[in-house]
Amino acid sequence: MIKNILTTLLLSAIGMTATAGDIKDGRSADNGDGTFTNPILWGDWPDPDVIRVGEDFYMVSTSMHYVPGCPVLKSKDLVNWEMAGYAVDRYDEDPRYDMDGGDMYLRGSWANSIRYHNGKFYVAFCTPNWDGEPGRFSLCEAENVSGPWKRTIFPDYLYDPGLFFDEDGSAYVIHGQGRLMVSRLSEDLHSVVGEPVVIWNERFTLGRELGGGYGMEGSHMYKINGKYYLTCPAGGTEGWQVCLKSDNIYGPYEYKIIMDDDRSYPGNGLHQGGMVELADGDWWFIIMQDRGPIGRVAHLQPVTWIDGWPMLGDNGKDLITYSKPSVDADCPLSWPAGSDDFSSSSLGLQWQWNHNPDTTRFSLTERPGYIRLRAGRSDSLKYARNTLTQRVQGPTSEGTVKIDFSGLKDGDIAGFGVFEFPYAYVAVKSENGKRQIIMCENDEIIETKDISAGQTQLFVRARISDKDFSATFSYSTDGVTYHRIGKPLSMDLGLTWTANRFALFNFSTTDEGVGGYVDFDSFNLIMN
Repeated sequence: MIKNILTTLLLSAIGMTATAGDIKDGRSADNGDGTFTNPILWGDWPDPDVIRVGEDFYMVSTSMHYVPGCPVLKSKDLVNWEMAGYAVDRYDEDPRYDMDGGDMYLRGSWANSIRYHNGKFYVAFCTPNWDGEPGRFSLCEAENVSGPWKRTIFPDYLYDPGLFFDEDGSAYVIHGQGRLMVSRLSEDLHSVVGEPVVIWNERFTLGRELGGGYGMEGSHMYKINGKYYLTCPAGGTEGWQVCLKSDNIYGPYEYKIIMDDDRSYPGNGLHQGGMVELADGDWWFIIMQDRGPIGRVAHLQPVTWIDGWPMLGDNGKDLITYSKPSVDADCPLSWPAGSDDFSSSSLGLQWQWNHNPDTTRFSLTERPGYIRLRAGRSDSLKYARNTLTQRVQGPTSEGTVKIDFSGLKDGDIAGFGVFEFPYAYVAVKSENGKRQIIMCENDEIIETKDISAGQTQLFVRARISDKDFSATFSYSTDGVTYHRIGKPLSMDLGLTWTANRFALFNFSTTDEGVGGYVDFDSFNLIMN
């Protein structure tokens, strides 16, 4: 409450207004008094990397299979962020991204890296190799983060790539897990030159075993005062952050643990992220922390140079609340959008599809002010192609949708839920000319409710909490009085490393494969 009041007063002071809806829709980490409190982003923003271009900061994050991919955010002060665009519109390299012949859950983009060089933005990522299939490295380039972006897919597999431009313009990628390697890119940045050079292949003990259960990975390189610095996490989700230092890009490297702290969330430390220099010469580090099914949230840590090492926080410890970075810019409170009234002719940047969407089966213009989803054939939500998602938010958040289901046909199941594995939802099921409200977990019907004759609208609400990682569901016929339905979902991570999401959907279980449509009038997000 106090923070909301401060937010309103600050926005008023700088000539902006804030309503209760504005405050509830998101949360700025900015305390309004020159300080901020971690995490700076409560949703799932894994593997963050950050750069500064002039007065603007840009951050990129892993997005796995979600489309569009490689989200890029923008900020003036490293604390207040908003979405800027995506580096990948869709994945065309495999028909399974279209749910053709299978799915591509957990593929897509991993461990994104962002750099700016000679007037262009570059985003690098890898697509993992498993099930006997080769992995790939991708490099996207654009003159503006809002696009258009051009993507080059390499035949090489460079795991957890960190893109680096040296002072002479030479481009390199640091990659690998445990055994770290350097690969040089061609002058046009479209191929790898020569063989990778191993620069780290050892595990030492320094308070902790640097490799831990998971060797060092997620590397990002910087050249500072003539020395090469390589920051990388170790130890998996328990996590700590390591820095390597050398006079030569190919080594040999010294090492030091620069952050080792889990006090803000016992059991899961701060690990993996990127470092950025401010205009005044100060350095800051954005680093993630795994919060289980809620996602990997982003923290901001000051960097203090001690004996030539970039120590994070208070000599490697997190104080949680800090003074804001010193920047010469006006910084109104901002956060990535959540709520949406679907009044735009294009999809809001808060939304991502679970796979490549079928563009013939959704529209924002057929009925202005609504998003219309036409049902495609699927036996379950898992394989329903046009599932529209956005991040759940912590520590608690509540999503509410208003649905017009008058266009459904027999066999259609349309509604709103929380998506991961397992998933749960509340939907309207149309069967044999009759419609019912159903609450399902992994498509198993838990409870049903009859729909009154002539009823064509339904409000569905899902509320999630990080206390017990639960999601509860309710519905309303008038948008005022809500009724609990079904049972709570115990949120989990069956899709490892990918957090739970709010999801809108419509799919058809009929053999014809062509169902009706559903119109979503609005989505309202409340964080508290």
